[in-house]
Amino acid sequence: MPEFSAQDVKKLRDLTGAGMMDAKKALVENDGDAESAGKWLRERGLGKAAERGDRENTQGAVAVAVDGNSAALVQLKCETDFVAKSPDFVAMVNDLATLVAKAGEGAVAERQEDVDNLKITLKENIELGQVVRFEAADGAVIDAYNHIQNGRGVNGVLVEVQGGDQELAHDIAVHIAFAKPGSLRREDVDATLVEDERASLLKETQNEGKPEAAWPKIVEGKVGGWFKRMPGGSLLEQPYAKDDKKTVTQVLGSATVTRFSQVVIGG
Repeated sequence: MPEFSAQDVKKLRDLTGAGMMDAKKALVENDGDAESAGKWLRERGLGKAAERGDRENTQGAVAVAVDGNSAALVQLKCETDFVAKSPDFVAMVNDLATLVAKAGEGAVAERQEDVDNLKITLKENIELGQVVRFEAADGAVIDAYNHIQNGRGVNGVLVEVQGGDQELAHDIAVHIAFAKPGSLRREDVDATLVEDERASLLKETQNEGKPEAAWPKIVEGKVGGWFKRMPGGSLLEQPYAKDDKKTVTQVLGSATVTRFSQVVIGG
């Protein structure tokens, strides 16, 4: 039997998050070589992580990062909020967002081994969720907002505004975080969903006994109201979060939102 001490076992456990018997067996199987034992445990641990792959992982954290004219939004998924707000988990998602902002969406592949190791250490089904990067077009500004809860980001937003300043872009990002629009404009909403709602509103109007000649105008007015209040409605028609007497379009004035992205944990 190879020679190693209880301290060697403890050190390997601290490095890998493995149990005592697993760490001891790893050292036995690898002639006491700690590096090989760590690799053996990681491979074995990944096998166990794969068994957890079917577990629902609707919890997690979101991080945003801005690097000059680029910004990133990264979601890291896990099973419980206990793990999601742990320091190692939060540090990982923040590091990933910083990396993506600097080097692009594909850069997350550089940290895949670290994500895999986190599965072993934290013993949950951990995986990357959405990874988004914006690079500002000429004349545009980008801003980001992340709502923090219990030390982790839970509602991250990126937005690009053409013809406006940084303050306006930030205000729109904050609005998106709390209003949760599903599309930029009404034309982007699924046409089938719109027609189903239009048909329903027509029946409602008919049952109200209004004159038939007035039906089209009444229905269009109701459809407009629906776009403003529907779950996941169109951003440009939503009442502005800080002043609901104005729409987002009115707040923008001559500026335009060219795109946005949002990730909400559990939403």
